[in-house]
Amino acid sequence: MSHFANRRQLILLSAILGPVSFFATPAYASEGGASFYLLGSGGPGAALLPPIRGIFFDNTAFHLSGKAKGDREFVVGGNVVAGLKAKINADFATLLWVPTTDFLGGTLGVGMALPIGRPDVDVDVILTGPRGNTIELSADDAATIIGDPITSATLSWPVATNTHVALSTVLNIPVGNYRESKLANLAFHRWVVDTSLALSWHDAKAGWDVSSKAGLTFNGENDFTDYDTGTEFHLEASVERIFSPKFSAGLQAYHFQQVSGDSGEGARLGAFKGRTTGVGATAAFNFNLGKIPVVARARFFEEFGVKNRLDSTTAFFSLTMPLHVIMPPGVPQSE
Repeated sequence: MSHFANRRQLILLSAILGPVSFFATPAYASEGGASFYLLGSGGPGAALLPPIRGIFFDNTAFHLSGKAKGDREFVVGGNVVAGLKAKINADFATLLWVPTTDFLGGTLGVGMALPIGRPDVDVDVILTGPRGNTIELSADDAATIIGDPITSATLSWPVATNTHVALSTVLNIPVGNYRESKLANLAFHRWVVDTSLALSWHDAKAGWDVSSKAGLTFNGENDFTDYDTGTEFHLEASVERIFSPKFSAGLQAYHFQQVSGDSGEGARLGAFKGRTTGVGATAAFNFNLGKIPVVARARFFEEFGVKNRLDSTTAFFSLTMPLHVIMPPGVPQSE
């Protein structure tokens, strides 16, 4: 690990670490009432990448608590269920590599994440099992699971003073521990591609960050369940006040809308288009771990206007830091 030994380095790194955050990762609700893109991940600094070459690390702890009324049905693991309730505690470890700050006029970032977590799922009734079995009352399932690995590529450009645009692509690789016919899963067992466009106005001197992000998620077929999830749209926006070099806080919101229906033999509930809107708050605190600058960020969301998804509350806490950086000319590597 590099040592950041002088004050000028620490100031520069603290200023740019905030935008380094985890990217899209699996979350509970499409098949299983579950979408691939983690709503709320496109908050402050959504279009920013570190303006220096290096390797950065983010670790995010994630909690979801959701439920649906008994008259709402879902297809989970090939089962048609009602009265679905789920809790997820998961951890997402992300590495971001910035190999160049001059690729097509912008900064290039390449990332990889691996989710590990424990989903805990309860249902009031299984109406139809994956093989057409009869009704089963009050089932539950829980397991600690390594999810599908995720890769990403992001290109961020400055387009005006304090304003950046970023184009990103995220790929879900279906090699995680998918539990066939089970209620609790963190892996999707399907290829997924998410493409997003983000815009950020970040003015540390004025003390504000205003960011937005929009994207489409293209889902492949789960060949275990013969379920082909439709295309999904997500939109996020945030306004954050930078109170000092150490602390910032703001408001964040998102909207999710499935734009094409589900299909395949496993889509027993038809098109099953999902929709939800979430509002919440976020705050970040910058500090040093020895000589290493670290950014801690917390987020909390409550959802409303939910259709064909769980009514969910989510919270996540992330720590972000550099592992190795190559400082720009004129900034010494060490004292």
